[in-house]
Amino acid sequence: MGLTVFLFVCLAALGGWMRYLRLQGETVPAIDTQTSLFPSLRRVHFSLGMMLVFTILLLLSIGIVGTLGHFGSLGHSPHLPVGLTVVTLTLASAWSATQINHPQKPWARSLHLTLNSLLMVALALVSWSGWLVVQKYLP
Repeated sequence: MGLTVFLFVCLAALGGWMRYLRLQGETVPAIDTQTSLFPSLRRVHFSLGMMLVFTILLLLSIGIVGTLGHFGSLGHSPHLPVGLTVVTLTLASAWSATQINHPQKPWARSLHLTLNSLLMVALALVSWSGWLVVQKYLP
């Protein structure tokens, strides 16, 4: 979970930097732009976003397997619905990110930011509820 929060913070910082540059009238380099020394901000942001999606799906599978192995069934705490909310928000945010540069979809950027704001709250809730679940495993 620590890696997930770290990736989210990095994505928020990069996203904020790109927003700042855009509001200053500068253009953020496109994903397909090649530079000699550094990849574009958008490429790094997109790559970190893919890592976040992978990490969230990995945590989902570990949680399901671990819970089924230990308890034999799911749904013993609010951690499951909050976790599924995190998965849903993460996948929806990733989808909205792919729509941002489409000229006929100006709503995609605000949707992406809204989903990420909700995701921040959901990550806090899933971290708290996960801590409570882990306490059940410890003697």
